[in-house]
Amino acid sequence: MTTAPPVPAFKPVTDRPWAALLALCVGFFMILVDMSIVAVAQPQIMAALDADVNGIVWVTSAYLLTYAVPLLIAGRLGDKIGPKKVYQAGLVIFTAASVWCGLSDTIGELILARGLQGIGAALITPQTLALITRIFPPERRGAAMGVWGTVAGVATLVGPLLGGILTDSLGWEWIFFVNLPVGIIGLLLAAVLVPTVETHDHRFDWVGVVLSAVGLSALVFGIQEGESYHWAPWIWVLIASGVVVLVLFVWWQARTEGEPLVPLSLFRDRNFSISNVGITAMGFAVSGSMIPIMFFLQLVGGMSPMRSALVMVPMAVITGVLAPIVGRVLDRVRPRNIVALGLFGYGVATFWAGFIFRPETPVWQLVLPTILMGVASAGIWAPLAATATRNLPWHQAGAGAGVYNTTRVVGSVVGAAAIGALMMSRLAANLPGVDTQNRGPEAHQLPEFAREGFARAMGESIYLGAAVLFVGAAVTLFLADSRGQRGTDSPGPQSSSAPRPVDV
Repeated sequence: MTTAPPVPAFKPVTDRPWAALLALCVGFFMILVDMSIVAVAQPQIMAALDADVNGIVWVTSAYLLTYAVPLLIAGRLGDKIGPKKVYQAGLVIFTAASVWCGLSDTIGELILARGLQGIGAALITPQTLALITRIFPPERRGAAMGVWGTVAGVATLVGPLLGGILTDSLGWEWIFFVNLPVGIIGLLLAAVLVPTVETHDHRFDWVGVVLSAVGLSALVFGIQEGESYHWAPWIWVLIASGVVVLVLFVWWQARTEGEPLVPLSLFRDRNFSISNVGITAMGFAVSGSMIPIMFFLQLVGGMSPMRSALVMVPMAVITGVLAPIVGRVLDRVRPRNIVALGLFGYGVATFWAGFIFRPETPVWQLVLPTILMGVASAGIWAPLAATATRNLPWHQAGAGAGVYNTTRVVGSVVGAAAIGALMMSRLAANLPGVDTQNRGPEAHQLPEFAREGFARAMGESIYLGAAVLFVGAAVTLFLADSRGQRGTDSPGPQSSSAPRPVDV
């Protein structure tokens, strides 16, 4: 009979854990706000930099691509040289890249700067959770994670509103320049308040990093550029090559001994595997749909960035109100009842929004699907994250959370590319020969003759997100009932107070 390994005794590393958490939340808040703040300003960026729709999609895809690839190895890098150092390095890179974004004169330069931003975000994200588990004892981590989750919710609400205010009053550049003072404050707070913790040596699977980067980049480039090159044969070869390289990546992970990037043994747990499918679907739909939604509200509806952001506020508010309630009932019901219903509801809301995207649709009707999105979101983000790692052995919980978050970001980058490609295809079909690119320094409402076709193209493009959500909902119906269960080698009662990984 084997016994579980003893639980390492917690060693305090600071006498100011809450102050350290405050410092970490500054950087975490900054990168979360940046994910939503950019979406509001995209029509203005397209006009100011004389870009086309494909270029604007790349502004999002470049960030997500360079965010996804280093995410798994960044956590181990923090373990090896210290999470504080890696966190500070990520802040420096992210802040410097933000300034570069604001100073960009061409869409190509902005795409490069956004790619550098993604690398900074990938360095920051894993260190926040790692440091929380090192700073707080098990019995206080739940409260700390509650603060961390609240910061994520507030960032979701603040991002679009701040983006609207800055874009309307100062210009799109300031959605990036605002990160400079925040980044400097975050660096100073981290230097003073965040403790230096013990490090551990790690081996790095550089072959896995290269394979994942090449495969994902080829797949995303092929999908997103397909319409621009009329789906030439070499585009299909590129997409197929990306898939082959990703399959090779999985094979390499299976044969890698020691520390693979993705421990495939995690996927033996049914709920972990299914939860990853669910979060991939959610990442795909949410990230991919933001561009057509904002384009419709501003270029067809004639809304200012601020007003278009206000349309999305009910979703964030309702999610924030309902999420704690859902959290309290999650342990008392089957997870599939909440998660599958949430994904199905978000899919219905997305399809509903696409169906009513018409120039004559009143604003109050546009708000209704966002309310349903808010209700559905409360049953998706936290419940899926909790279900994913609930049954994993305690020593695999960190690796499971890292893989889960990477899966979400991969879903996001593929979704942005796929929905962006469909958006360009539907624009070509609904407005043949019509140039819908905004000219001049500011975005403006499209001429009346182009609005109907443009609105239909935006609505039809987000149907893809709805379809993927319906598939995710069907798959999550197979989630097993895990109420009252823990990992098979859980270290006992002390582990029950440790936080469940939270989706970032």
